[in-house]
Amino acid sequence: MTDPEKATIYHNPRCSKSRAALALLQQQEIEITTIDYLNTPIDRSTLLELLDQLQLKPREIMRRSESTYKELNLADASLTDEQLIEAMTENPILIERPIVSFKGRAAIGRPIDHIIDLLDS
Repeated sequence: MTDPEKATIYHNPRCSKSRAALALLQQQEIEITTIDYLNTPIDRSTLLELLDQLQLKPREIMRRSESTYKELNLADASLTDEQLIEAMTENPILIERPIVSFKGRAAIGRPIDHIIDLLDS
C-alpha cells in the first residue's frame, strides 16, 4: 500500500521517460519512494491499488510492444483482467512506466505532463 503523503514512482532506471519523471519528482518539495519495479516486482494487491488510482483496466497499462506480450499471447481478447494482472506480476516488464502514485491518485508519465497534473491537483 502506498503512503498518500509521499510520491511513489515505479521506476525503470534504463528508461529515459522514467528518469525524467524521477528528476521532476526530485525537484518538488515532497518525499519520494523509488521502486525499481523490475528488481522489486509489484505484487497483486499493489497493482490492483494502482489500477484503481489510475482508473484504468489492466490491459491499458500493459506494454504491448514487449516481446513477452506477444510470446504470452496477451493480445487475446478472451483473457480476463485477473489473467492480465497475473501476467504483469509475473513479468513486470509488461507494466507501462513510469507510474507515479501521489495523494491517492496515480498517473503514467507518458507524457510527463500527466505527472505534472497529478502533482498540481
